[in-house]
Amino acid sequence: MKSYLLSLAFLLVICYEATSQEDRTINKNNDLPYRQIPDYPDSYTPENVAARLIDGLGYRYFWATEGLTQKDLDYKPGNGGRSTLETINHIYGLSRTILNGSLNKPNVYPRAEHNHTFAEIRKLTLENFESASKALKKRDSNSMENLKIISKSQQGTNESPYWNMLNGPISDAIYHTGQVVSFRRSSGNPINPKVNVFSGRTAE
Repeated sequence: MKSYLLSLAFLLVICYEATSQEDRTINKNNDLPYRQIPDYPDSYTPENVAARLIDGLGYRYFWATEGLTQKDLDYKPGNGGRSTLETINHIYGLSRTILNGSLNKPNVYPRAEHNHTFAEIRKLTLENFESASKALKKRDSNSMENLKIISKSQQGTNESPYWNMLNGPISDAIYHTGQVVSFRRSSGNPINPKVNVFSGRTAE
């Protein structure tokens, strides 16, 4: 009996170690932003409104990507659409554009390939949203007209007003985050039903 129990304990240890570090990291969200949406600003300035839009995106993204399994990440709808992981990679690229636009930094294309794990991509994306929001909130009142979306490539440099950020990358990221929610439902792992996007709070 003692030998059996020792063998069972050994097997449990092996199974735990076989679980990838990434899978364990996915569930450690205490240090990630947007588990709850931040408190709203005291005033309605252009900067605060844009930042709040990003905060709403961050909250939605946090819970859209919370607890995803490898099966969820591999899920791919028909007709040649992106997989869930490919969609998440695209949102990561959008988060970089959103952050650079909020800092008046250029987006350099083509971007270098990355080898991040899903857990790393999720963390970086959430941090980019948070940094973009904070950068906007720190700007002087009514200074949005000074922000530009700057794109650099071998063909030259292009600049667009921040208006394009609202109807472009930010709206696009919200759109694709909704796709992740839909995909995970299709792969059998729906989003936490306690998520409340109206209040930006999720019941424990």
